[in-house]
Amino acid sequence: MFMPDWSYHPLKKFLLDKISPKTSREFLHKSMSAIASTPGGRGLIGFLGHMNPPREFQKEIYHTRFPSPIGLSGHIDPNLSGVKAFQELGFGFVEIGPIVLNEPKNQIKPRRENSHILFSNHQEKVPLKLAIKKLTRLNIRIPVFAKIDAQVKRNEWDIIVQHLTPFVDAFVGTSEQIIPYVEESLICLEHSFYVSFSADEMSEKKTEIGPLIQHTSIGGIVIEAPRRIEGSYWHEVANANECLAKLVKQVKDLHPKLMIITSGGVETPEEACALVGAGADLLMLTDGYVKAGPGLPKRIHERLLYEKVQPIKNPNWYWSFLFGLSILVGGIIALYIAFTSIVLPYDESFIGLSKADIFQINPLILSFMSHDRIALAGTMISGGILYIQLARHGIKYNMHWARIAFHSAAIVGFLGIFLFIGFGYFDWLHGLFWLFLLPIYYFSFREGKRVTGTPSSIHGKNDKEWQYGLYGQLMFITLGFLILAGGIVISTIGVSRVFVLTDLSFLCMSSQMLDRISNNLIPLIAHDRAGFGSALVSVGLLVLMISLWGFRKGEQWVWNTLAAGALPAFIAGIGTHIYIGYTTFIHLLPVYFLVILYVFGLALSYPFLKRK
Repeated sequence: MFMPDWSYHPLKKFLLDKISPKTSREFLHKSMSAIASTPGGRGLIGFLGHMNPPREFQKEIYHTRFPSPIGLSGHIDPNLSGVKAFQELGFGFVEIGPIVLNEPKNQIKPRRENSHILFSNHQEKVPLKLAIKKLTRLNIRIPVFAKIDAQVKRNEWDIIVQHLTPFVDAFVGTSEQIIPYVEESLICLEHSFYVSFSADEMSEKKTEIGPLIQHTSIGGIVIEAPRRIEGSYWHEVANANECLAKLVKQVKDLHPKLMIITSGGVETPEEACALVGAGADLLMLTDGYVKAGPGLPKRIHERLLYEKVQPIKNPNWYWSFLFGLSILVGGIIALYIAFTSIVLPYDESFIGLSKADIFQINPLILSFMSHDRIALAGTMISGGILYIQLARHGIKYNMHWARIAFHSAAIVGFLGIFLFIGFGYFDWLHGLFWLFLLPIYYFSFREGKRVTGTPSSIHGKNDKEWQYGLYGQLMFITLGFLILAGGIVISTIGVSRVFVLTDLSFLCMSSQMLDRISNNLIPLIAHDRAGFGSALVSVGLLVLMISLWGFRKGEQWVWNTLAAGALPAFIAGIGTHIYIGYTTFIHLLPVYFLVILYVFGLALSYPFLKRK
């Protein structure tokens, strides 16, 4: 399955770190590619992660368009099992390889030791036939670099380049492989070739690379992060980023127009910023991506965007604010009615009984109706707070994700009016309320069309606050999903069988007995249930999308929104049951579980969201 950071790290800690690196790698890559290949899979990945690179980072290099400067090294996916998914995770290009003509007999998979992933000196290689098979079958929309194994000789090199040229955008090889090939070519080659150097080689040859890049087909160089050898294995040194950034700056100072790609040395957004600041044009992630998680490209984009000078753009947000305020006020009015008259005159007219008549037959019926209407009112108040906060802190500051969250939930809420008449009862007060809201929402939707901004973030480290924040995010995402699912279930029950067993036990009456009191009593109750379920669906969507897309270091308003936004619904949901004496444990158990998620989510995310 696709795993954003909030699900990747818990799974990594409790499962993936306990199995071999190759097994966990193939599990992740194949499952991500499977989702990306299924109908709607790309949309699901986009919904969960919002990982598409910002338009600001698009660049064209040698007639090849790169959506992002962040790429993935071939070390991470030697079997090409995850290539299709990587383009959905925010990468601007991928490297495949090292490519060999024929599969070698001896390939040693990586192993894990302490916090390091150790790669073998006889690392896994990609046979040419496998590369062509994968590239032919996959619809890859980002540039592909083919790294050719350093041991490949001239005759094999020619075959590999000839067969891969239709499928890739550039080649990476050693200077011993590339220089003779491009010098002997009588015509301009179709693709660019990048000369690969280890950090140690580059330190020795940085003043001598001028003649290497004179040929028009040599696009630049690739500098690999410094490594530490341990027997027949290697891993990046502890200060790889610092050494790599220093080396890149030295080379860039000597050759300002030279295209430089780095490989490795990045585990955090801050380290990526250091390489870009030193002059690197493109970055390839290696084992730092495995440690940091699939969200690393997105976090790097946000950190790089923070460094850019952004034009100030404050779109209109007042109609969106008014929409949320109207729902909040509507919820307060509904709460007052639920605590006082409970049923309105047109309710009494519909069922043919007055409030006094219902009370004489069974006072618990009024209590039961009150509990549904109080719960609806509390949910509306929560929804109003969430809409207001999205308008004030998201739409106002040009956050595209806030616009999507706002309008997705609002449209679902408007469609919920059809559930009110699922049993043939149309509530005129609800109808008038939606008619009042409709023009407000129309202007809100219009002003939202100009909200196109991408969020930036100052957060650059994989620190404890970030790790705790991921667990807090997981709690709130689960909370939003369960509220959404609960709303769907309640709406479905509301327009079908109306009651669950504990409801009838509380009422001390069967559905048939209620129907005999009045043929329209159950439709009235069903209308309340369906309306409550619809409101829950909207609030669940809001909590889910805010939790998925709004968690960034120091975003205090997100914590405040989730803390204040969920509270009225919980107080109304639990309080109304206590108020009427409907305290059956099994009936309230789902709400208790949601409260636990809410409390843990607030506690775990507090250091990440609230501390600047």
